Amino acid sequence: MIFICIVQYLLYGPFLAKFIHSMYWKESMEDIWCLHILVLCALRGLVHQLWSTYSNMLYLNRTRRVSQQGIDYEQIDHEWDWDNFLILQAIVGSFVYLNFPSLVNLPLWDVRGLISCLILHIGISEPLFYWMHRLLHSSHLFPLYHWHHHESKITHPFTAGHATFLEHLLLCVVIGIPTLGTAFIGYGSIIVMYSYILAFDFLRCLGHSNVEIIPHCLYQRVPLLRYVIYCPTYHSLHHQEMKTNFCLFMPLYDMLGNTLNTASWSLHKEISSRTSTDERAPDFVFLAHIVDIMSSMHAPFLFRSFSSGPFSTRLFLLPMWPFAFVVVLAMWLKTKTFLFSFYNIRGRLNQTWIVPRVGFQYFLPFAAEGINKLIEEAILRADRIGVKVISLAALNKCIRLTDSGFRQEKPSKLRNGI
Repeated sequence: MIFICIVQYLLYGPFLAKFIHSMYWKESMEDIWCLHILVLCALRGLVHQLWSTYSNMLYLNRTRRVSQQGIDYEQIDHEWDWDNFLILQAIVGSFVYLNFPSLVNLPLWDVRGLISCLILHIGISEPLFYWMHRLLHSSHLFPLYHWHHHESKITHPFTAGHATFLEHLLLCVVIGIPTLGTAFIGYGSIIVMYSYILAFDFLRCLGHSNVEIIPHCLYQRVPLLRYVIYCPTYHSLHHQEMKTNFCLFMPLYDMLGNTLNTASWSLHKEISSRTSTDERAPDFVFLAHIVDIMSSMHAPFLFRSFSSGPFSTRLFLLPMWPFAFVVVLAMWLKTKTFLFSFYNIRGRLNQTWIVPRVGFQYFLPFAAEGINKLIEEAILRADRIGVKVISLAALNKCIRLTDSGFRQEKPSKLRNGI
């Protein structure tokens, strides 16, 4: 599967080849549009990846997760080819450029284009998406097409790209109306084209992130704002109940169509107001550590697809090794044990906490005291929050818990688990 995913990126090859041929052999920039398509696809992929990274950083957002359930491997498999839509839209974009050569000569910036783009989005794209979305939820079309998107029960930024061929073509129309419409009326520009498409992906990922980042006080101070821009809670309710909250980005159209879920704002306030004291204490904690630099790049908040499979060395990750090593050294300076992952088994919450140290650091005599302190603090913290059992990973067991204060505070209920 991984091999197929790598091969599919060769479909971008003709764009690069055409641009290079035009630039060096024809000594012309007439095919600069190929470069724009490649850059846009790369930036769009980066937007999704950065949102995925943030969504999986449980140590930052665990209290503000809309759904407290984890994503299973079946959903990861279903969403494996989430970025296929980028290839499709790159091909569609190439047809547009070939049929409308004037698009190659767009100016860098035109403020009128920004205004026109917003008007076309609000006036045409938003209501068009709303009614198409409602139509896709009809008894006839849903089992044929839209079920594919809704088989992802827990939303994730990659869920935004998980849809059928027809739905992605419809999204091409939704995106194309503001961008091409602005260009055809003479106000188009490169910056508007880039900005709208990247903002579109950003907001799609926001809605599917499963992490509430919009504070409820913002909606309270500016009540009108809740009808202008949706929030992750709002769209998650659509995935849970499927009969409400159909809008693209603006709940205004759900209000006008009488499909706005009345629980949206109260649930948003509840989730965005959570604190660490409100979260459930895990029943079991596994206190792990980083094995080596290469394995650190298989964390779910870096590359979800890698973390879902057995560990293996990826050659194309080698250029990132120096950067990962620098991050490890930075973690050595100032970091604490953090939540890495969780799962539920028979109603029991199990978490993996990570001691931010790599295997080789355990064999450095001057690092032992610091590691020892991190482990002690993690065990005492687990006791304070009510953890029943804590288990230590291989090298964590080798560290002697010699601090007298720890021996005095060590709770008896955790002894059998250590």
